[in-house]
Amino acid sequence: MDFELDDNQRELQRTVREVLDNECPPAYVRRIVDEGHDPADLWATLTDLDWPALTLDPEVGGLGMTWVEQAVVLEELGYASAPGPFLATTTQFVPAIRETGSDDERSRFLGPVARGEGTGTLAIDEGSGTWDPADVAATATAEGSGWVLAGTKEFVVDGDTADEVAVALRIDGELRLAVVPGGDLDTEPLDPIDPTTRHARIHLDGVRIDGDRLLGAGDASVALGRALEEASTAVALTTVGTCQRILDLDLGHVKERHQFGVPIGSFQAVKHKLADMYRDVERARALGYFAALCLTEDDPRRERAAAMAKASAGECQRRVVQDGLQLFGGIGYT
Repeated sequence: MDFELDDNQRELQRTVREVLDNECPPAYVRRIVDEGHDPADLWATLTDLDWPALTLDPEVGGLGMTWVEQAVVLEELGYASAPGPFLATTTQFVPAIRETGSDDERSRFLGPVARGEGTGTLAIDEGSGTWDPADVAATATAEGSGWVLAGTKEFVVDGDTADEVAVALRIDGELRLAVVPGGDLDTEPLDPIDPTTRHARIHLDGVRIDGDRLLGAGDASVALGRALEEASTAVALTTVGTCQRILDLDLGHVKERHQFGVPIGSFQAVKHKLADMYRDVERARALGYFAALCLTEDDPRRERAAAMAKASAGECQRRVVQDGLQLFGGIGYT
């Protein structure tokens, strides 16, 4: 595996950073956090640039690029703390439909994403706090030519705003996936820890769908597991981007902040903290891109790679946020 970005990927990285510097500066993110600004304008910019279509197959209108290009965009979105439906749509909804649906179903539900005309998300968690398909208990019962759903989904990213929601459920014990119009769902917004990412509880009891909205045939456990590997890798890469931003901000601060007549960055204890943060970010980034390469090549190590990437990014986030806040002192709280 080649861990170095090629010239085209580096140009993509530069372009994404430039666009987000202009369209999603810190002041824009503060509007989301403080005023509840709707990031629809940012999403419109991303769709104009075809970013949601990056890894979609040309057959549905996509660009057919690899997961490495997706990783480049995700890391930069994390660096900018960019809000909006990109993460849920492209790394949860898209792989769930691609892995479980037929050619016609992929064209029907992924075509609008490729054209920038629709958003989506995946509803799987039911309160266990995991994305384990084995924990799914929601059901669908046949009624006429359609299905009636029952159950509750928790912590659904963009669950109250997505145009389409891919819902994991069981029919006669088999795990299946149904695509439900977002407007037909009873949703309950959840108080977010991070206001740039929306979460919702979805109540499924009594929701009716047409028969052609039940995807594929047979148990979807393996297919959904593959989709969740992409979702986990995406979370890891956006986390890496955010941690890199914190590290960069800290580096700038310790060079400018003076105590005892010298920059605080010259103090050995501060250097040690920054060195640890740098190590953690680089380790998490390496594992994130290893997972992206495994997804690109459909490497048999993809499941383990995705899990390692997410675990490493979580550890990195914990240390970098904690130490990064301390290095800023009182400013870190304001």
